[in-house]
Amino acid sequence: MIARLSSFIVAALMATSVAANPFAAKQTPSDAKSAYMAKLMKKAVPTKNSQLRHLNDNVEADLTGYSLKFTKCQFVKAYSQDLAEEGASSVLATQRFVIFRLCPSKYCSSCNSGYGEYAIDMNTYLDYTVEYRQNEQTTMCETCKENCYYAAGDDAAGDDAAAAGDDAAAAGDDAAGRRLASSSSSSCDTCMTACNKIENMEANYYIDATNFINCQQIREDNGYGALYAGPMCASYGTKIKIGVYTDEDCMYLDTSKDVEDYLADDNGNGFKVSHALLKTVYDDSECISCVASNGDDDAAGYAVQEVCTNLYASAGKCEKTHGFSGGISSYYQADNQEENEDLVCEFISSLKSGTYSQDGEIVIGGSKMYTSGGSKTTGGQKFALTFFVIGTVGLAVYAAMLHSQLTKGGKADLSSQGGGAMA
Repeated sequence: MIARLSSFIVAALMATSVAANPFAAKQTPSDAKSAYMAKLMKKAVPTKNSQLRHLNDNVEADLTGYSLKFTKCQFVKAYSQDLAEEGASSVLATQRFVIFRLCPSKYCSSCNSGYGEYAIDMNTYLDYTVEYRQNEQTTMCETCKENCYYAAGDDAAGDDAAAAGDDAAAAGDDAAGRRLASSSSSSCDTCMTACNKIENMEANYYIDATNFINCQQIREDNGYGALYAGPMCASYGTKIKIGVYTDEDCMYLDTSKDVEDYLADDNGNGFKVSHALLKTVYDDSECISCVASNGDDDAAGYAVQEVCTNLYASAGKCEKTHGFSGGISSYYQADNQEENEDLVCEFISSLKSGTYSQDGEIVIGGSKMYTSGGSKTTGGQKFALTFFVIGTVGLAVYAAMLHSQLTKGGKADLSSQGGGAMA
């Protein structure tokens, strides 16, 4: 069991995410913090098209040799008939997409051939991947507790510790009750530290960012308008963060506001947002294996992770272009998807190519990279602008020369004609 724990922790979530959480030591949650968290979570409302669905029973594609990898997040503003009929101030609704890949597991870090590429609603992507990472985190901490602590009420363990002269363990000291086998003490220290931070996050004034993957209100309408928190694309789509929105569907992002400015308990104590767990669902250096072990050693003991099958069933697919095998070409009832695969590939290409700015606006006349404070002109745009300016100046000079020549020529002709008449 200890050997299993050691190998599990090495590959577990905390190696890359929770260990980075800047949480303090264990504390007891105050009533004010607990009340605020309970009040905040009551306001969480699933954003449109984000109801969690488990669709793996309907997927026949063999994904056991593949791993899931995040590629990009992209907002798209498009006309909404619903908003038009409602008489909203804007008829452009923000749609959120995530592009991910199913890569050959052996080459997931590079993933440059034999993969499938997919587009999916961002909230659906977050629902499935966050659920997977939360379950992974829970399993790790349960395994840690099982292997690194004496179980509560384990009289035999307590008697053994007392017989060995360990008074602290006999008194129920958790630290003294730790199983410090030489082969696992380092792993136990790592997982216990990480799990204590997770358990005491709220007490140390941190809120997990995954609490906001569904749009929820963070400020009442006090005359200045209500505010809401929800997921947003950041760093040109390479990250997913939590932003502040001005509507209950989290369509209108206010980039001038920081969500942490609106998170405080009744005593005025502010909370910080931890993105450690959320980071694991968009970090492209982390791949989620689609293989789920059933506990058997033979090949029949392996199944496909629900997170992979659910995302695969829900997403628009672009496979043949990248050499993905065993996909919609052999997927039952997928004729419509196969017929429209070229359109999906084109749409995914447009999401990746800079057709849209970070906040979803269409970019016209070339790629334009948006930042929170303005825009960045590309090299091609600079060249075109310079060429246009130089060309304009050149044409102006040429026009002036022609005008001068024509004017002088006209005067000379008139002079000649006048002299002839006088003679």
